[in-house]
Amino acid sequence: MHLSSNDVPVCFSPGLFAPLTSSVEYLNDPPALREQLRRDGYLYLPGLLRRADVLRLRGAYFSLFPPAYLAPGTRPEDGVFSGHIPKALPPYGVAGHPAHTFVRSAAFQRFVADPRLAKTAEDLLGGSAVMLPRRILRHFHRGSALASRAHVDRDYMDRGTPRTLTTWIPIGDCPPATGALVYLEGSHTLSPQRYAALRATGDRAGDRRPISHDLELTARTLDRRWLWADFAAGDVVMHVPNIIHASLDTTTDAMRMSADVRFVRVGDAQDPRWLRPWSADDGS
Repeated sequence: MHLSSNDVPVCFSPGLFAPLTSSVEYLNDPPALREQLRRDGYLYLPGLLRRADVLRLRGAYFSLFPPAYLAPGTRPEDGVFSGHIPKALPPYGVAGHPAHTFVRSAAFQRFVADPRLAKTAEDLLGGSAVMLPRRILRHFHRGSALASRAHVDRDYMDRGTPRTLTTWIPIGDCPPATGALVYLEGSHTLSPQRYAALRATGDRAGDRRPISHDLELTARTLDRRWLWADFAAGDVVMHVPNIIHASLDTTTDAMRMSADVRFVRVGDAQDPRWLRPWSADDGS
């Protein structure tokens, strides 16, 4: 398998990659779930959501694009890129782009309000939880060579409680080659000083929040593997704010679509930047 992230190759080898561990068997055992999250920094929950609901949402989103954006003979829920980007399409995620519209839609709000997400978040946070209003929709197509750089969420949410829980939801099947999320094994136990020097290797000189765009360099420097899965529609991953994670480039015709939502306990301080709907140009 040939993988890359931000157009930088990364070798898919046993020394650099290992599978995520499923925690779905503990869904009805909150103390065990919390222990898994404490130990691993993430919970991989295959099939937590209904596949049909996820694919329905995918179809609703890609239906907002000009027909020429999708491959002929395919359905919107397939999300297959035609290779053609309509000239009239605004930059991704800003006002006028379908992603900007969609995160404000009733369909998207209903989807993220699925009680299974809220219950699992409350089981993990140990009390009543609230979902922050800034809910992110990611969408990448083949050839874009864009992906999330290695980072920790806390660097983007440092004006509120450190007790946050991120939920990553692939909206459609998402194996590694489609741009899946990957987690650096055990990295939630590292101090920020341990990876501080890596920040100088990144491709965003004016932004010190990303750790690096080079996933192989990150793994070898920190002597840890990237954890991966062949994500299917309905799968969910929840993770703590200090685990290093990133995404791979989308190299398949099927486009990568995902949602990121964050939970905090009711009464905990909320980062003010996360109290308004997401826009790709909001700087957060």
